[in-house]
Amino acid sequence: MVFNLPESVLEIIDLLNRNGFECYAVGGCVRDMMLDITPKDYDLTTNARPSEILEVFKNHKTFDTGIKHGTVSVIINDTVYEITTYRIDGDYLDSRHPENVKFTTCLREDLSRRDFTINAMAYNPQNGLVDYFGGEEDVKYGAIRCVGKADVRFREDALRILRALRFASIYGFSIEFNTLNAILNNKGLLNNISKERIASELTKILCGESCDFILRRFKEVFAVIIPEISAMFGYDQNTPHHNKTLWKHTVASVKGIESDEVLRMTMLLHDIGKPVSEKRDEKGISHFNGHPKISAAMARVILKRLRFPNDFISKVELLITYHDLRIKPEKFVVKRLLRDIGEENFRMLIKVQRADIMAQSMYERKEKLFNKEQLISVLNEIIDNGECYRISELDINGSDLIHKGITEGKKIGETLDFLLNLVMHDRCENKKEELLKHI
Repeated sequence: MVFNLPESVLEIIDLLNRNGFECYAVGGCVRDMMLDITPKDYDLTTNARPSEILEVFKNHKTFDTGIKHGTVSVIINDTVYEITTYRIDGDYLDSRHPENVKFTTCLREDLSRRDFTINAMAYNPQNGLVDYFGGEEDVKYGAIRCVGKADVRFREDALRILRALRFASIYGFSIEFNTLNAILNNKGLLNNISKERIASELTKILCGESCDFILRRFKEVFAVIIPEISAMFGYDQNTPHHNKTLWKHTVASVKGIESDEVLRMTMLLHDIGKPVSEKRDEKGISHFNGHPKISAAMARVILKRLRFPNDFISKVELLITYHDLRIKPEKFVVKRLLRDIGEENFRMLIKVQRADIMAQSMYERKEKLFNKEQLISVLNEIIDNGECYRISELDINGSDLIHKGITEGKKIGETLDFLLNLVMHDRCENKKEELLKHI
């Protein structure tokens, strides 16, 4: 098997070889090349010690990435490459990091400490592919399998549980039986992992092509991260609008929207408040009045707990708050919502509502989808025509009102709001002379 490595990587390998050392591209870049995916970065491994790496690259810019763990970063052609000495990891006491590492001159020992067979392959042009653990076959057949004993791998580093689910979601791979059981048996160890790392992996899982299968099959794992979702499992929504349990509806809606971090997280949490808002009428049909606000509040708590960025949380919260809003395809209604949430959020909201509909039963589906088409049409007409829906777009401003004798700040704001409503209702042209007549 022959791979085309970048010139900079070949330069690193050649320079170490000419100084008497081995060097290989290793891990994810080898896996991706095998899948005909261009790697985002290239990690390298060598039998040279950190001090020897620094000596070999003394004429290049280098910096300490983690020398005590054997990693030196080298800059070649304005790109940073991490070069790590072959190593054996010590004991893992925190379910995440080895207490110490021991350098070795044996490539096999280095590869044996890695998480999955598909990440435990090495390659250089001189020796070709080095694959001691069957990674090539697992890539070929689409399998996620731990190197060595799966229980040991996950107890060493519990984040590997989410990494396994991420690879399965992104690449559409299945998870080998022993690895699958070890994931389920060790899921509680995720409580030892930093919230930031969990958030990063969760987002990548949600954006994977096979996220729906992973969310269904490993729902108990996700319940460790977000305990609130447990109430959704097996929850019958008991309404003509739904023919799936709440969790299955949620998973279908996640899969049914484009692979965007905000949109997929919105769909994951959009109905999380339904179980606590349910009320049944005299016919025994369930109603979930107020669930969008409850879901939005719960989503904020969950995402803050997982330490997502504030702007991410705000967007998800906004979309969940409005996701069940019945919006009439009328210009004034659309303009008012545009004024409140902006064009970008409005377009995202329509995507959310459409994905929600497609994950429901067929009951009134045609009418619901037609409404979204009408909304898009009205929205596009407003934007294309440059129609006014914000105070800043009025052909009049606070200074104009002050010249007319309105000097109180609150009164200026109220007057501008009044004029904007007139314009949005088509009761007044957005021209200064016309607006002044209405003051």
